[in-house]
Amino acid sequence: MKTLKLRQVLLVASMLFGMFFGAGNLIFPASMGQLAGGNLWQASAGFLITGVGLPLLGVAALGISRAEGLLELSSRVSRGYGLFFTCLLYLTIGPFFAIPRCATVSYTVGVQPLVPGAQPWVLAVFSLAFFGAVLFFSLRPGQILTWIGKVLNPLFLCFLAALLVRALISPMGAVSAAEPAGSYATAAFATGLLEGYNTMDALASLAFGIIVVNTIRSLGVSEPGAVARSTVGAGVFSSLLMALIYLLVTVAGAQSRGLLPIAPNGGEALAQIARHYFGGAGAVILAVTVTVACLKTAVGLITSCGETFVKLFPGGPSYRVWAVGFCVLSFLIANLGLDAIIAYSLPVLMFLYPLSIVLILLTLAGGLFGHDPVVLRWTIGFTAVAALVDFARALPEATRAALRLDGFLAAVDGALPLAAQGFGWVIPAALGLVIGLALRAAAARKTA
Repeated sequence: MKTLKLRQVLLVASMLFGMFFGAGNLIFPASMGQLAGGNLWQASAGFLITGVGLPLLGVAALGISRAEGLLELSSRVSRGYGLFFTCLLYLTIGPFFAIPRCATVSYTVGVQPLVPGAQPWVLAVFSLAFFGAVLFFSLRPGQILTWIGKVLNPLFLCFLAALLVRALISPMGAVSAAEPAGSYATAAFATGLLEGYNTMDALASLAFGIIVVNTIRSLGVSEPGAVARSTVGAGVFSSLLMALIYLLVTVAGAQSRGLLPIAPNGGEALAQIARHYFGGAGAVILAVTVTVACLKTAVGLITSCGETFVKLFPGGPSYRVWAVGFCVLSFLIANLGLDAIIAYSLPVLMFLYPLSIVLILLTLAGGLFGHDPVVLRWTIGFTAVAALVDFARALPEATRAALRLDGFLAAVDGALPLAAQGFGWVIPAALGLVIGLALRAAAARKTA
């Protein structure tokens, strides 16, 4: 039985890290560090579970399931659900949120600090140029992604390493002296769990895990058990590197509170930290490397989404039409600004993440109940209802007030455990699982 050698596992792990870790992954731990302050370790523990642990489980689930992608995996619930879930997930990690965020992170980290008081048209011009470049490369896939991945990603990581080492050697302040802000003061662990949703990596693991599986198969590993072990091995190495970077960025963010105020978002926090340690030159270097890293990520996401939608709708538009449409939509959403994108993505993530977590766990444990669709449907169904409540709770305050949802949400919070913390789906999911298993057992007794 062929298995991967350590060198091959590390090669796959490097590819997996490159797919998951973009410049956007830095803004959330930087912001979390500033807000969590002295409670950063509790917050980091929660963040690592959803930001690192869940993506690892997602990749492992696809490796173990032997499914040929997310559509096949989610269609085990039903064909209609599989199509709905796959479309919504790809749109979320694509033109709705993740791709526009690539442009706005680049702008916030790179352009905004260099042009104080910049007007909205500056973002429009920057994002137009950004998505023009994204579309150019997306319509001409070739060696550019490989070149960027081999040259510019290492450059980005080298600069980041220099920044983090400098921050650790010459901290702006003590972590313990930074007063926790907001919900980090009273519920740091739970808030960190929810903050990990923003990376979108658990969603990406379901979308991109098949790439890892196919890469391992292309290296000569065909036995399903060996594929799963190799997938998990690569995932572990990639996750360890991601966890280390997240922790160091969080610490740097918390230390920055000694001299810097809390920034509106992690992009501005990172830019301020870089400027403090390396001056204007450091800010420019960070701007260039972050922009190129985001450009690479956006090209990869446009390509992946375009190819996926061509397969989902074989009689529909061509890849070129999907790519152009996704770039235009991403450009329009990017001009809402980074703060707005983060705010409006949260409700969608609060809906999608419970469904993704339950799908991953049911896939990993599916052998215990024969992957019975009855169990899957009841569990996913109850989870979806509760996730809709979490979606409503995460809406902007003005929207909730306009829809008169606050009274309903207060009643749910009082009746459903963990609802107020954003995990109201846990009990309904468990209840759905119990009902599904009971119905499976009853059906088995009838046929016995």
